[in-house]
Amino acid sequence: MKITNAVVTGAAGGIGRALAAHLIAEGASVVLSDLDAAALTEAAGELGGTAVAADVSDAGSMEALAAAVPEPDLVCLNAGIVGRDLGVPWEVSAEDWARVFAVNAGGVSNGLRAFVPRMLAGGRPGHILITASLAGLVTFPAGGAYAASKHAVVALAEQAALSLVGTPIGVTLLCPALVRSGMSPEGEDPADVAADALAAVRAGRFTVVPDGWDGEIERRARWLASGAQPTPPNLPE
Repeated sequence: MKITNAVVTGAAGGIGRALAAHLIAEGASVVLSDLDAAALTEAAGELGGTAVAADVSDAGSMEALAAAVPEPDLVCLNAGIVGRDLGVPWEVSAEDWARVFAVNAGGVSNGLRAFVPRMLAGGRPGHILITASLAGLVTFPAGGAYAASKHAVVALAEQAALSLVGTPIGVTLLCPALVRSGMSPEGEDPADVAADALAAVRAGRFTVVPDGWDGEIERRARWLASGAQPTPPNLPE
């Protein structure tokens, strides 16, 4: 798949910036978008992309972003936040539930609503890369609203992929584990995560999952199907 025009949300840092950097290095014209206008302008200037500030949680803002990116080959719905409360569900504030879901799940649904009809009307091959998390495929005892929101993102990506069968638009779901970014000072290099994601896009793969976690994802599916009580995931050795 040749990527000529792309847009990346959450592009001021972390995986989003790494995606934009890879795409620009490969010769693509990239619109970088983020809510943090100052950091976005800096990132776009350093990378050589175009900055368009947008709030993914706001449907109108995402419509304006889509209007500013005619005929994208690749739409990266990447923006996300962790939230303040990462404890068990009843310890998470109502405000945190609302804000995390508005950005993480709302950002994807707003992005799909803004971009997919335009891409379908254009009739050109294209692809949507949606960033979820390993926390959307396996469930830990805590994780706050973040974990629940990423399970919702996984479902949104599946719905989109199923609904786009038979069209020229494909979907890839990125589910990284811990990544060094504004969310965490530790984890995998975002450049490596971005490279793996773009390789999956070009190969037409749906999921990108960290090495070593396949067994735990399959184990979760088995206890869901059997009715067994859940148990925490085992960390890969």
